[in-house]
Amino acid sequence: MTAEQYTPGDPQVIDYGSLLAAVARHQAEIFDIAVYPEPQDRAAALMHQLIRVPALERSNELFATAVAYSYLVASGCSVATTAREVRSLARAIREGKLGVTGVAERLSSWVVDEAEGEEVGGEDEEED
Repeated sequence: MTAEQYTPGDPQVIDYGSLLAAVARHQAEIFDIAVYPEPQDRAAALMHQLIRVPALERSNELFATAVAYSYLVASGCSVATTAREVRSLARAIREGKLGVTGVAERLSSWVVDEAEGEEVGGEDEEED
C-alpha cells in the first residue's frame, strides 16, 4: 500500500519542495555516514518533515503517519500501534514538542521485534 491510499479525499500538493526535502532529509549523509542510520530514524525524519512543513492542502498528519508506517513496513519492520498513539505522536510533532530523535524513539516502540521470537523458536527446535 502507498501512503496516498491512507489519505482520504485526494488532497492536492501545495508544496512540492516539502516532499523533495523529506526525501533528501531521510537519505542525508555526512562524509558517507548516514545521518539517520536506522529505519526508525529515517521514518522519523520523513514524518517530522511532512508534519512541520506541510506539503498537502489538508490531511498532512495522516499522510505523514502513513508515510512513516509504510516506510517501516517497506524496510522489513513489523509495526503494531494504536490510533491513539498515532494521534498523540502527530500532535506532539505538530506542536513542536518532539524533534526527530524523540519521534524515532516513539516509532521504535511501534516496531515488533520478531527476531527474538524466531531465535527462541529456533533454539527449541534444536533441543528436540
